[in-house]
Amino acid sequence: MIAGTERTPLTRNFFDRPVLEVAPDLLGRTLVRLTDDGPLELRLTEVEAYDGPNDPGSHAFRGRTPRNDVMFGPPGHAYVYFTYGMWHCLNLVCGPEGRASGVLLRAGEVRMGAELARKRRLSARHDKELAKGPARLATALDVGRALNGTDACAGPDAPLSVLTGTPVPPDQVRSGPRTGVGGDGAPHPWRFWISDDPTVSPYRAHQPRKRRT
Repeated sequence: MIAGTERTPLTRNFFDRPVLEVAPDLLGRTLVRLTDDGPLELRLTEVEAYDGPNDPGSHAFRGRTPRNDVMFGPPGHAYVYFTYGMWHCLNLVCGPEGRASGVLLRAGEVRMGAELARKRRLSARHDKELAKGPARLATALDVGRALNGTDACAGPDAPLSVLTGTPVPPDQVRSGPRTGVGGDGAPHPWRFWISDDPTVSPYRAHQPRKRRT
């Protein structure tokens, strides 16, 4: 269990900053998920930043839609989307309200509730794989579209919240291109992770989809 100031919830002011400041600052923080089966806690080890109108890789690059509406704020809310017809991904909205940006939570270390995560991640060979990748993270924490728009700054009884945890020293933070992002957004070094952490997911470059013949 984490004690003292490390249990202090992050406030909305934490998220009300440029996404490229918030993203690396989330590393080492504690994500809390309250489910009907019990609580889970996860130490964030890998994230990606998506900078709305300045970012061709962002869902909000071409403007506001029903799907990405939550990305436009307020900051500190969860943006959950469904991808490839089978997986959910969890993001935290940041930056000033009205300007869409967010941080994709890519990986983490389950520190509480591992027994619950194992039931949802039956294919994990060991606990380091429970949340090793954004879809695995969402599955392990029972994150679905019902959590889209959830206020992660609403207090300890909220389904999602983020605690101060143990921020990572700058010399332990690495950055590089985002996984699976192609086009003009491919070279942006906006993926951040904790150096040598075994829960960080492997990097995969974008692979264009082949058209059926």
